[in-house]
Amino acid sequence: MSPEADIIREPFVEVAIPVPLRRLFTYRVPEGLELRVGDRVAVPFHRRKVAGFVIGGRAEPPEGVTRIMKVAGMLERDPVFPEELLTFLERAATYYMAPLGEVLRAAAPAMPKGAMKRLREGGFLAEGEDLAGKSVGRRVELFATRTETEPEKRLGERQQRVLDGLDGETPLTKLRAIEPSARSVLKSLAKRGLVTLEEREIEDELFAEPVERDSAPTPTPAQGLAMEQLTGALEGGGAFLLHGVTGSGKTEVYLRLIDEARAMGKGALVLVPEIALTPQLVSRFRARFGDDLAVLHSALKDRERDIAWRRLRRGEVSLAVGARSALFAPVPNLGVVIVDEEHDGSFKQEDGFRYHARDMALLRAHRAGAVCVLGSATPSLESFENARRGRLTLLTLPERATKRQLPPVEIVDLRRQPRSPSGESLLSGTLHRAIERCVDAGDQAILFLNRRGFAPSVRCTACGKQVECPACSVALTEHRRTRRLRCHYCDFQRAVPTRCDTCEAPALEPMGLGTEQLEDKLAEVFAPARVARLDRDVASGRTVEAILDRLRRREVDILVGTQMVTKGHDLPGVTLVGVILADHSLAFPDFRAAERTFQLLAQVAGRAGRGDREGKVFFQTFNPDAVSIQAAAKHDYEAFFRAESAARREHLYPPHGHLIAIRVDDPNEERARDSIGKLASVARRYTADRVELLGPSPAPIGKLRTRYRFRFMLRSDDRPALRKVGAAVAHAIDEGVANPSRASVDVDPVSML
Repeated sequence: MSPEADIIREPFVEVAIPVPLRRLFTYRVPEGLELRVGDRVAVPFHRRKVAGFVIGGRAEPPEGVTRIMKVAGMLERDPVFPEELLTFLERAATYYMAPLGEVLRAAAPAMPKGAMKRLREGGFLAEGEDLAGKSVGRRVELFATRTETEPEKRLGERQQRVLDGLDGETPLTKLRAIEPSARSVLKSLAKRGLVTLEEREIEDELFAEPVERDSAPTPTPAQGLAMEQLTGALEGGGAFLLHGVTGSGKTEVYLRLIDEARAMGKGALVLVPEIALTPQLVSRFRARFGDDLAVLHSALKDRERDIAWRRLRRGEVSLAVGARSALFAPVPNLGVVIVDEEHDGSFKQEDGFRYHARDMALLRAHRAGAVCVLGSATPSLESFENARRGRLTLLTLPERATKRQLPPVEIVDLRRQPRSPSGESLLSGTLHRAIERCVDAGDQAILFLNRRGFAPSVRCTACGKQVECPACSVALTEHRRTRRLRCHYCDFQRAVPTRCDTCEAPALEPMGLGTEQLEDKLAEVFAPARVARLDRDVASGRTVEAILDRLRRREVDILVGTQMVTKGHDLPGVTLVGVILADHSLAFPDFRAAERTFQLLAQVAGRAGRGDREGKVFFQTFNPDAVSIQAAAKHDYEAFFRAESAARREHLYPPHGHLIAIRVDDPNEERARDSIGKLASVARRYTADRVELLGPSPAPIGKLRTRYRFRFMLRSDDRPALRKVGAAVAHAIDEGVANPSRASVDVDPVSML
């Protein structure tokens, strides 16, 4: 179809503007301006100009409207969204009862800086001018390669350290982790003829380091069966749940499926739950496919995201890898959508456009006629129930690809265990001795504790008052190395006080155990063992991979970490995994607490024994009989599913019922309470026998970032009836019933906090 055929011929256009209103806005098309669906345009809105997206044309203005303003101009030469992606986003906005303008803003690349400047100054694209991509620069990286020349005289300590760090063609960013002044050191080495230097443009630092190409290994019988079904669906599409135990080779199945799709001229989209996982997966994909892929996630700079997004839009690459927001990548001729670790809660966006990337991946694949694969060792109850009902085709990888058995798990009852020689109450004698044996054998250990900092709280032993965040109703966490107390929700910080704020007694004591304290204790007790830590306080993005690389190079004996250590990492030297407090997450006020506990335990247990030596896992707990702990210890997903599914059915919780959460927050507590009450009154007018209203009540975290939070839940096993009530509440919010409080509708909520 020619570009002229796509031009809107009607005199008016409907424009989606990124404002919290669930409606479109009508504008007149100026004479001589040719617009198409998906164009980003500037329009007047409340005495200013804003960017919006053209959704379609219309022959007549809306009924009763007499004054219609004109579109001010185009902000980019070509439509931002291809038709497949735009229609999918419209459907997603409808499902989540979200303003379409906000949905499109979340999905679109950043506006070119030139276009934004024109928007502020009131000027727009002239004929033949194209600002799209003008803001995009390219980063220059310095690469160093060691020559065969031997130094004529002794090198300095820094020079020797950098020279030893060279491994083939090595980027400067990697050498800076070894020596901060690596650039100046390399220049001095180059003058002596010991290294050669080359500057090269790169689009993303994930592509800075060369990756050796690999070839596909021989598949296991289970992998072969899974591949046969998946490739057979490439012509017509289909939805699959790939349930494979940890280490069973799910990624290899993804790679083979994408290879088949690419051979057919089809594109692929791969979603991972955490940015921290992206470098590891990108390396696997580059080893198989080269650099012919785009990486998209929220940690990238606008420039980097823009390059990747527009390369996909132009059809220069056809494979996209990224975290949640990569769902919106404009992959050409989409043939495969993969959601790795589909059970992970981080696939749900918790503010703004509250979508679930897993569920929307299924929708996008269906609308595109593509194959969708949800992969996990511990599938969500919703996905496994959908497979049980035939909505997803279940594929299983029941054994590890290496043929090594899953590690045995010993449950350690902390109620009956004496303290270890370390004196730490949460480090049992059983686990202490296991760590000793592991280190003495030259093996590696991972200890999992899902609490950052030195101590989760600080409490006055005189009056019992804990030190709380002034902006949130949570305790401040002590971070001893920085000598600060921090809120893990709003990042408020203060110095550690010497006296209680309430009674002024000098009796403040840290309470509980965090990863920072555990790291210090282990380094002291098991010296000279080398101890490292992996949590959000010490690592993010590529630094996660740097710490894991140290573990793979056997530079670390014991790794302490939060759930970042549970995420799909292949660490062949690890033979021992210890979970410090297996029942910690069971205490959360959330009906998914047992499920998340099982998933965390099963995932972290899977890090042990993936290499040549057998592994062993220890779950320390005060609640050894909990179903989630028992099932995880036996690596028995189906036993957990049966028990948890029965408990959920009794209360109509997902997957047997559906939920919509209505939330209100406001700096004024009474105003927030009044607003949620008004919205609940609207909901009650529409609720029928099939829809239950739970609340309203304060949220479990009653104050967050200085705003008081209230909520109520709508629950039903009748989705149409539930959506009718949710739509009525959404309409009431648009009509200002909750003003001036901030109110939201969350369809299929994941977090109950």
